[in-house]
Amino acid sequence: MDIVQALNWRYAAKRMTGQTIPADKLNTILESIRLSASSVGLQPYTVFVVSSQEMRGKIREMACKQPQVTESSHFLVFTVNENITEAYIDYMIGLTASTRNVGMDTLADFQTNIKKMLLSRSVEENFDWAARQSYIALGYGLVAAAVEGVDSTPMEGFDHAAMDEVLGLKQHGLKSVVALALGYRDEQNDYLVKATKVRKPADSFFVTF
Repeated sequence: MDIVQALNWRYAAKRMTGQTIPADKLNTILESIRLSASSVGLQPYTVFVVSSQEMRGKIREMACKQPQVTESSHFLVFTVNENITEAYIDYMIGLTASTRNVGMDTLADFQTNIKKMLLSRSVEENFDWAARQSYIALGYGLVAAAVEGVDSTPMEGFDHAAMDEVLGLKQHGLKSVVALALGYRDEQNDYLVKATKVRKPADSFFVTF
């Protein structure tokens, strides 16, 4: 499928078969998420990839008992930094310098400007900013899954405090934001499997000048 065909094919699957995603397809989806764009390249999020049936059983209880949690092949939880610290900014700038084989001095102005922007804001403002970045990564995952012929269901409907507890996020300075079930649609039991996709027509969706 080309990308438009793939996006017409995809929908938020309500039931899945439990079939395991081949490793190459899963790796492509995960790598696409890792390569997502993020503001000033900080990637202020971490993705937990949950394949354990026992753990997904616990998560299902805190996610309105949505069946996709346990019927999926893998369940991804997008978590973001509870707070953007100076140490984290320094780490990412250091990673940039080592990856690009350049001196830290060449990134000094960039580093200073990022700190001015982020460290002057409240913890809440930076958390909201980080959450928006994680949604960009989620979008990459949705598209990559569709291109790979893998079904997906993005989820916000879960108890965030309970999710943080079961995944032990607090000790890592993280909070859960959104999740993504990956697997294969159950064509026998999913009432939406043959439903026509509903989107605004292009002429009312786009405004051109």
